Amino acid sequence: MKLTTLTDFYQKLDATTKRLEMIDILMDLFEITPHKEMRAVVYLTSGKICADYIGLELGFADKMVIKAIAKSIGKAEHEVNNLFKKKGDLGEVAEQLIGQTGQQQLEAFFTPSEKSEEGDLTVENVWDILNKIALIEGKGANQKKTNLLLGLYSKATPVEAKYITRIVLSQLRLGIKDLTIIEALSRKYGEGDDSRQIIEHAYNVTSDIGTIGDVLAKDGMEAIKKIKISVGRPIRMMAAQRMPTAEEILEKLGGTCALEFKYDGERVQAHIDGDNIKLYSRNLNEISNMYPDVTAALKRSLKSSQVIVEGEITAWDPDSERLKSFQILMSRKRKYGIEDAMEKIPVRVFLFDILYKDGESLLKKSYPERRTVLESLVKEDSVIVLASRENVSTPDEFVEYFEKAIESGCEGIMAKDIRKETQYQAGSRGFLWIKHKFDYSSAFNDSYDFVVVGGFYGKGRRKGTLGTLLMAAYNSEEERFETVCKLGTGFSDEDLIKITSDLMSITVEKKPKDVISKLEADVWVNPEKVYEIQGADLSTSPVHTCALDEIKKDTGIAIRFPRFIRYRDDKKPELATTTSEVIDAYKRQRLKST
Repeated sequence: MKLTTLTDFYQKLDATTKRLEMIDILMDLFEITPHKEMRAVVYLTSGKICADYIGLELGFADKMVIKAIAKSIGKAEHEVNNLFKKKGDLGEVAEQLIGQTGQQQLEAFFTPSEKSEEGDLTVENVWDILNKIALIEGKGANQKKTNLLLGLYSKATPVEAKYITRIVLSQLRLGIKDLTIIEALSRKYGEGDDSRQIIEHAYNVTSDIGTIGDVLAKDGMEAIKKIKISVGRPIRMMAAQRMPTAEEILEKLGGTCALEFKYDGERVQAHIDGDNIKLYSRNLNEISNMYPDVTAALKRSLKSSQVIVEGEITAWDPDSERLKSFQILMSRKRKYGIEDAMEKIPVRVFLFDILYKDGESLLKKSYPERRTVLESLVKEDSVIVLASRENVSTPDEFVEYFEKAIESGCEGIMAKDIRKETQYQAGSRGFLWIKHKFDYSSAFNDSYDFVVVGGFYGKGRRKGTLGTLLMAAYNSEEERFETVCKLGTGFSDEDLIKITSDLMSITVEKKPKDVISKLEADVWVNPEKVYEIQGADLSTSPVHTCALDEIKKDTGIAIRFPRFIRYRDDKKPELATTTSEVIDAYKRQRLKST
């Protein structure tokens, strides 16, 4: 497939914000994609070159791309940078400048055998080169990467150059999420009403959208049905809903439920295959190298040759035998100085679930059955322990256990359904698990994980920073971000400097396609950063778009008096508080006040 064919479809996707139209365009794209190239097409369309958990990064910064563009057209870097400041999109800069200059300037950099006609790039060729770029390491790596990018520019049309640039910077921004691709694949290759569910399950246990596209194109639905869990390949983690009172939670979970401490740490999924142990974060990033003490402890503690377990890594004070804060744990996340960090910040891992054991998937087992298996395998020590657990059936028992969790330094509890149908719902957020945090019982009410989508320049003491942020909830059904408040309190001076630096590195020229906002921010940013905030209460709002028209026509839901609590670097934006959660919280608040 010619790259120009693929970029023609990208232009169509760029031209719409309607999800159904995007699905139709994707179906047309998949219809003409050769089976052998489906993996590459799906990866590139999702803005990546491989599954996230593999951890391959192209490693391009804006400056490297500016240098490549400048060299490709024979201009000074400052000229390219000036246009970038005006446009805010290096993809559009590459399209304009290469379109104006043509490819003649590149002839000096390539031998006759390396040259080709403009528009000769294929999808497979580009994907191969991007993978080569990602594998380059060591001395001179940046120059080698830049040279390969130059080679792509030498053969690219202006439009192809735009999308190549966006891909290498991880800024494709077509408004396409993996679940939209799954919907298009299920309509293209599905064989019945349950096809979507089957394909999504395969995606949830592989965490690899490219493999799903490849298998469907080559072998169809029967092959998808045969996809199984593989140790070393992370499973998309199950998430919890939230409810504010013991009475509501007990009613939702059938009158009796299991309670576990909710530890303030980093969720981990551990894959043990003999001596080979891999650790994956909530975002499915491999973090094994950051926690060699955890991998060693798991090897000692788990009595099984092949197993996948989940738990929470926490910072631990062995002298006082108390938990330390999440922020302290995050200071251990580094590439260098691991041994020193291990000594300064010991950890304890609280295991709470098991998903796989010696060739058998446990996803369809009930929670109590999985817990029993987990308990039979774990030999507790100073690092590996089982999460505290207790069954309760009355509000008094619930509150007593909750208070016990808070006294132990936890941020709350997890209530879990213990009925027979309580299987592990990979990749889903449901009411089989319900989180109940200290914030829900405080005078300052609830806490939420919202996504930054824009910023407003500060005044007075905050001049020169983004003093106020535009925050959004994630609409998981429409795969878009809907504004819910402007956040301007709770920041220290250091926070403002860090936040401004972080956000200015991901600014975009115009509002991202997957952001729905009535407000016009001074600066728009790609929705990547998740912050935890608290608020006094929820109210209807004519200016915010979260749950627009759900409660009242032309009106959304907003959080009042929001305050910044902490960064949530352990969460992808798709794991932020959802629109449906905000709606549920608003309805409960209204019911409570009447």
